[in-house]
This record gives sequence, structure tokens and C-alpha cells, in this order.
Amino acid sequence: MTWLLRGLLYGTIVLLLCCASIVLFAVSDQPDVQLGWTMNQDHITRAQKILHEGAKTKPEELGTIELSREDLNLAANYLLNRYSKSAVEISLKENKLKFIVTSTLPENKLGKYLNITLRLGNVEGHQLPTITKFKAGDLLLPSSLAAAAIDWGIRHSSLNNYFILATRPIKTVKISAEKIVITYFSSRESLIQARNFLTYNSAIPSAPPIYRQRLAEAVAQHDRNWRLSLAELLQPLFALALQRSSPDTAVTENRWVIATVNDYVSKLDPDKPNDPASSHYYSVYLYKRTDLAQHFMGSAAMTAAANMQVSEAAGIEKELYDAQGRSGFSFVDLTADKAGTLFGLKATASPESAARLQKAMALIKNYQAFMPDPSDLPEHMDEKAFKQRFGSTQSPEYLKLSKAIDNRVAAVPIYKVD
Repeated sequence: MTWLLRGLLYGTIVLLLCCASIVLFAVSDQPDVQLGWTMNQDHITRAQKILHEGAKTKPEELGTIELSREDLNLAANYLLNRYSKSAVEISLKENKLKFIVTSTLPENKLGKYLNITLRLGNVEGHQLPTITKFKAGDLLLPSSLAAAAIDWGIRHSSLNNYFILATRPIKTVKISAEKIVITYFSSRESLIQARNFLTYNSAIPSAPPIYRQRLAEAVAQHDRNWRLSLAELLQPLFALALQRSSPDTAVTENRWVIATVNDYVSKLDPDKPNDPASSHYYSVYLYKRTDLAQHFMGSAAMTAAANMQVSEAAGIEKELYDAQGRSGFSFVDLTADKAGTLFGLKATASPESAARLQKAMALIKNYQAFMPDPSDLPEHMDEKAFKQRFGSTQSPEYLKLSKAIDNRVAAVPIYKVD
């Protein structure tokens, strides 16, 4: 037992020294990669297409993605610059991936930039690429030590669940001189788990208290003799977002609105101490149904935090899952998923789109402004009934109805605002 404790102590000390070395040597006043690359609309469209490539493969099927050096650089820089002023330069050499990453730091006494260089390669005995070289600024660290430190940091932080979701479907990654080829397999169960996790653990920063306060005011003003409509929550919060927003902050304000309302609708923390919204709690409705409000807001939240393709695919798979002896496949629920997905997209697609949605939502009178009536659509179909009527989600009958639902959602006034 003594050697075990001693080993753990030494290991912890080594990891702390490794982290301290990274901080001291990786921070500099000079960037290793030039910052300030402006992405035009063609770049953004291409990057989004690359990142959504995996959504084309059906669940329970093996898929592959081929990415060139240009593809990798475009997608990586697009992702990095969604959250901070950063840059990455990726190169393919000797069947290895080399990353040079520079990230802008908050104002501090050590330096303006964090510079990291690492190399990934296929190593015998490892299914996925591993770190073969790691530099913090000019300091070269042993690759095994760097890999252990990074792995420990991920697994003991909020990044762990995201890391698992991202890597679990990947089966192999082959690196050549011209491209990388990723082979992956996504099960229906993992897709539903990803949807649930991303919906309730999104990357959206916590909203300022003023949004929960405005939500509490809206709930307090509700007439308890009537059902609480989702419109009663969204309208005042988007009106607040409109007042607070500038062209640079409209998307973030909309994400805060969606996250705040989704928390309440999904009953995530209705009894949270010192929460102004906890004094009154009412179930929230769309077309006299609480599940539709939950489907709509869950899909909106996931799209705002993640992406549209995953949200749509997860909605379909959730209904197929329900068809297996649960509540049954429901095109009614699917309509709420599709409407919520489009809502989340319009709210966060660009500053211009975010501002247009704010103005429109601030003036709505009821939920028909953003959610079509789905009550005439089929639902409660078990697996046998679904297969008898539609066969699969790729049959002409299913695709025809799915397209009709898309058209119905797109015809709702809020989504036609340009």
C-alpha cells in the first residue's frame, strides 16, 4: 500500500510540474501562428459542411470521412474562432498530424498568447492516433508525459463527457501524406445520449441573472386559471434580449434566452435555492401538451449549442426508440423537434439572423407564431405499425410526410422573416 500511495504522490507532483512548465514556457508576447484570419461566407459554408459530414451516415451503419490538410485547417480554425481569438496551423507529414496552436489570453503579466505544438501519429498497439511530440512554447516535453497530463486534465474536468461523446463512435483514424480517413459507427443509443447530454449540458455560458429574473416576472404574472404558454416565456425574454443586444452580442443573448427557458420548461432546477423562478412553477404548454414544449425547447437548445444536423437526426432516432414499446413514434413530437431546430438555427446563425428573430419574437401574441399545429399528424405508432405504414425513415412515404412537415414549419411567420 505504501508504494501505491508513494506512486500516486509522485505522479501528482509530476503532473503539477508539467502543468506549471506549460504555463511558464507556453505563454508569450509573440504568437506562433498569425492571428486575424477573416473567414468569408464561402469559408464558413465549407467549414460547416465539413463538420456536419458525419451526420449523413445513418445510425447503426459504418461511415467514413476523408479530410485533406485544407479541410482540417478550415474546420479547426472555424471552431476555434467561435469561442476565442485563436488560430491553428495543421500539416500532414510522414503520416503524422502536426498542430501549431495559438490562443489569445485574457490580460495578464505573463504574456498575450498561449502557444502549443503537438504531433499525432498512428502508433502500433493503439487504435486511435496518440501524441508523439509535444512542445509548450520552446519547451519539448516527453510525449508520454504530455499525453498523460492532457488525459488527466480532460477526465477530471467538464470536458470529459464531451470527449467521450466525440471519440466513442470513432473506430480508426488513418493518416497519410495527403489526407486523414476517419471510420466511425454511431448507434441509435449513443445518438440519443448525445442529444440529451448536449441539450442539458450545452456549452452556452450561464445567462446573466437578469434573464432568470425576467422569467420569474413572466411566471408570476401568469393567470393560474389558464395553461402557461411557451410564448408567455419566450416573448418577454426576447424583448429583453433585443434591448440588451448589439450586433456583436445578439447571438450570445439569444443563446442565453434559449438556455434559460429550456431550463425552466425541462424542470432542470425549479427548486434551485435563491432562484427567483422557483417561487412559482407551472408546466409549460404548446397546443395543450407539455411534451411539445419540451421537444421544441430541447431541440432549440441543442441547435444553439451544437448543430442542426445532430439535432434533427437525434429527434428522428428518439422517435424510433420510442416506437420500441414506449410511447410510440410520433410525427407530432417530430414536428416540435423540427420547429425547435429551425428556431435555434435562426436564433444563432448570424448576428443579422439573431437580431431579426429578436425583433419578431418581441412582438408575438401566441405560440402559433413559431410552432405550427401538428395535431392532425400520426403518432403513438409502435414499431410494427410504423414499419407497416412507412417501412423505414428512408421510404418514399416517410420522406414525403417528413418534407410536408418541413414545409409546414417553414411556412410559420417567424421563419419567413428576412
